[in-house]
Amino acid sequence: MDRRFFLYLGLNTISFLAFTHFFIKKQGLAFEHAFTKLVKSDEEWKTILTAEQYNILRQEGTEIPFTSSLNKEKREGIYVCAACDLELFTSSKKYDSGTGWPSFFDYIENSLETKSDYNLLIPRIEYHCARCGGHQGHVFDDGPQPTGLRYCNNGLALKFLPKKI
Repeated sequence: MDRRFFLYLGLNTISFLAFTHFFIKKQGLAFEHAFTKLVKSDEEWKTILTAEQYNILRQEGTEIPFTSSLNKEKREGIYVCAACDLELFTSSKKYDSGTGWPSFFDYIENSLETKSDYNLLIPRIEYHCARCGGHQGHVFDDGPQPTGLRYCNNGLALKFLPKKI
């Protein structure tokens, strides 16, 4: 490891901290929940979720890109957590990011919580369902206006409920 590596690591850490500060303070992620947290044992989650959903929602896995049917979903409706049915996103906030995962530029207020993720050594912001803690995906600052954010979600972590006509 040379000085460039440490300089790169330091600059990324500063960028991450600045983004985190903006994200948490400006996006209002510090809040009181209007619902009761859902707590279940691993054994209970394994009976409720498929093996793939369990890997993503409970073990913070990631599905293979371009495999989710939700990528092509264009109907009006609500996207809910696949584990607990908490409403997370509306179809009006969904867009095609070209990344292979369902992407949104905003979420339903009070539905998500975030934490820092260093699994790839580059700091990222991971977000979870605020009710059950199920891992949904990561948020990046390369999304469209008006937020400039991209909530990159695992399709298996969501269920789509079409708007009733």
